Amino acid sequence: MISSVIFFFLLTSAAHAAFSAASPAVSAYDMLQRYQFPVGLLPEGITKYSLDEGSGRFSTQLNGTCSFELEEKYTIRYEPPIKGVIRRGKIDELEGVSVRIMGMVWLSVVQVVKVGHEIEFSVGVASAGFPAGNFAECHSCGFGIDCKDDATASSYTEAM
Repeated sequence: MISSVIFFFLLTSAAHAAFSAASPAVSAYDMLQRYQFPVGLLPEGITKYSLDEGSGRFSTQLNGTCSFELEEKYTIRYEPPIKGVIRRGKIDELEGVSVRIMGMVWLSVVQVVKVGHEIEFSVGVASAGFPAGNFAECHSCGFGIDCKDDATASSYTEAM
């Protein structure tokens, strides 16, 4: 009887210690790096996100629509929510990201792959690669947070 009480005490103490030692908030930008992507793959302004680490399914929320120029002939646009399935070096089933080439029609980006030092954006029938260095820092869209310095501004949940 005494040994079962001691066992119960030790078990509940260990569980309490594990719960009390929770890690600080992990940002969406930190999670990108865990999956081998540069932080600048997402623009500034992520207000919250969720990730189911088992399936890789994620969703992010921005303050609003964001777009910026890339290499003088591409415009990348992010429209909330941004959703997809992330794996090490690959994002599939992407929603909420589109690209316009030389001011023409907008095309939905459906996949992003990191190959060596390049980030490849695919619109299904065609793809374009960019140096990963283009995404070393978050692009500013005139709102939001700095993706390198404010990990607590984003929220992280393991299951959606």
